[in-house]
Amino acid sequence: MVTVPIKACLRRNLHITSRTNKTFAKWYQSLWQPKADDQPPYDHIVQLGDPVLRVPANPIPEKELQSAEVQFLVQHLTKVMRAYKCVGLAAPQLGLSLRAFAMEFKDELRDQYTKADYKLREMEPLPLTVLLNPELKVLNYEKVIHTEACESVRGYRADVPRYREILLQGFDGTGVRQELKLSGWNARIAQHEMDHLNGIIYTDIMNRKSLTCTCWQAVNANRGRIQLSFASK
Repeated sequence: MVTVPIKACLRRNLHITSRTNKTFAKWYQSLWQPKADDQPPYDHIVQLGDPVLRVPANPIPEKELQSAEVQFLVQHLTKVMRAYKCVGLAAPQLGLSLRAFAMEFKDELRDQYTKADYKLREMEPLPLTVLLNPELKVLNYEKVIHTEACESVRGYRADVPRYREILLQGFDGTGVRQELKLSGWNARIAQHEMDHLNGIIYTDIMNRKSLTCTCWQAVNANRGRIQLSFASK
């Protein structure tokens, strides 16, 4: 997920299931070997249209949660999330159909918002949080609408309704069971990433008339000569 300040203008359906011939460990060990640039896990974020974004992700076998292979996944998720400067990233966005995501909302992001907007969106810092095989329970069914963007739909944003308060249960990045209650903006980040694990994109639940190109003004100002990069830099 990408945070969107109001003032900003801005093929691989991976089969990791019980039906595969490879064990999880053998498959994941193959990721440590030299690979072609077009094979996951990617250093870039896949875009809408990639089949991996539209299928429910597979749970990580519980016996593998503390394995070196899963630690590699956790580190890679964190690295790419920070490289793209987004506040959440799910494994399917790297081409991996696995139930894992990372979130982080740094206090320094406060400067991107007015005090009133920061308060309105119920924002607060969220330290690096990794969830493996997460489950989500709604604690407050009131829905709040705010603007969201997504690195897998780069260049656009829209208004999206989300539940105000949720409970996450699952395992942290070291394989230890944890429970986390979130509200406001951080609950929104978690719901956005959980949707990715279920093959859902924010465009499925957005207010359709609110969908906006984040740089439409720059497109006009530059007579359409705008290049949109899908790399982190």
